[in-house]
Amino acid sequence: MMKKHTFPKEERLCNKRLIDDLFRNGSSFFVYPYRVTSLRVEGVSPKLQVLLSVPKRRFRYAVQRNLLKRRMREAYRLQKNERLYPALESQPFGMILAIRYVGNEVLDYAVMYARMADVLRKLGNEIEIP
Repeated sequence: MMKKHTFPKEERLCNKRLIDDLFRNGSSFFVYPYRVTSLRVEGVSPKLQVLLSVPKRRFRYAVQRNLLKRRMREAYRLQKNERLYPALESQPFGMILAIRYVGNEVLDYAVMYARMADVLRKLGNEIEIP
């Protein structure tokens, strides 16, 4: 059965305590134009929660920030079921992620999609190898 490509509210990281833990204790890596911070956690209701952000310092106009967040969300939503969830379902822990856009210019969706694929592939490999 094919899973739907959705990104419901439950999968979005909103809990301030978890966000603080993520940035305090999480490990991060960089795949241009994204900086990804991840942390393994026990007892998170969905197995994976994600925070997507674009800095106001680099993109002054909300229109640009919203465009980039929409593109990031779409690239993540379409690829998470193939690249990330199969590796996570067999594990006893859950994960919280922050994916931050750190590029200086607005990139095309095709580039962002390809880089998001690299990010999710790398995360999947990290999950399988403890």
